[in-house]
Amino acid sequence: MRRTRRMRRGAGALLAVGALLGLALQTTPASADSGGSAPSSTVTKAAKQTAGQWTAERMREATPVEDLLDIGSRAVERAGKAVPRGEELKVPPLGSLGGSKAQPEPGGPWSGGGDVVKTTGRVFFKMGDRDASCSGDAVTSDNGSTVITAGHCVKYQGNWHTDWVFVPGYHDGEAPHGKWTAKKTLTTPQWEASEDMNFDVGAAVVNELDGKKLTDVVGGQGLSFNAEYNTTMYSFGFPAADPYDGEKLIYCSGTTFQDVLLTKDHGLSCNMTGGSSGGPWFTEFDEATGKGLQSSVNSFGYTFLPDTMFGPYFGEDAKKLYETAQAS
Repeated sequence: MRRTRRMRRGAGALLAVGALLGLALQTTPASADSGGSAPSSTVTKAAKQTAGQWTAERMREATPVEDLLDIGSRAVERAGKAVPRGEELKVPPLGSLGGSKAQPEPGGPWSGGGDVVKTTGRVFFKMGDRDASCSGDAVTSDNGSTVITAGHCVKYQGNWHTDWVFVPGYHDGEAPHGKWTAKKTLTTPQWEASEDMNFDVGAAVVNELDGKKLTDVVGGQGLSFNAEYNTTMYSFGFPAADPYDGEKLIYCSGTTFQDVLLTKDHGLSCNMTGGSSGGPWFTEFDEATGKGLQSSVNSFGYTFLPDTMFGPYFGEDAKKLYETAQAS
């Protein structure tokens, strides 16, 4: 029987999803076997070995990363730095972007189809000696190989996660579009240095699979940086803690608000639980096509505000992280 757990909430705040880039960006290979300057043939062999180790059973049994984080008051103490803002930038998704439709939803299975079913996926990795899971999203990029997720889904308390793979379109233990291993994982200097919740964003550059790039196979969502607050947004992820089991894509939607307590994050009514960390938030999302502009990620929630998710503002640091990742 599959184990399920409720998302652990610390004394004041709970971390759940990502932060996306940085000045003097820190990077690291996703595993000792596939990083550095190893020959491409060695990397390919190691990548295939890593992907093969993530069997359907192992993926189903992976623990939602939130259950392995000792956040508590530390998360509260390490929040609050203002997110630098600059000129608004929109990166269109692969293919055309239709009109946005607002359908408020506090949490439920996504049945609309479209590109989001392929671009959104589960992230699996080793955190110490434990198998853990998060969520992530494939975005349009110059290298065709960029995934956006949460900062704590790539690194936590000084340690980079290993055996990192992205499984787009995951459902019921299946990997319909393959298992994409990370060539390198990246995070912001703010998350690297102090795990500031305002900058809990991460990214990964994945290896090619069978000679193809990620977005050639699943497509890529657009992005939006330095946009406005208080707008219609859609959040997606693979919550794996009770009452969810991680086997289906779940979404929330509605009008966001700005957190004025500890962060400058976006807030949204949403009941997603552990494992949803790193899942994308979209503005200008079209339910008919499943395309949108990624503008945040699932990040944290307050104990005293149940069924409410917060996601970091994609400002200048998020833009720099994306630019660094897509240029890799």
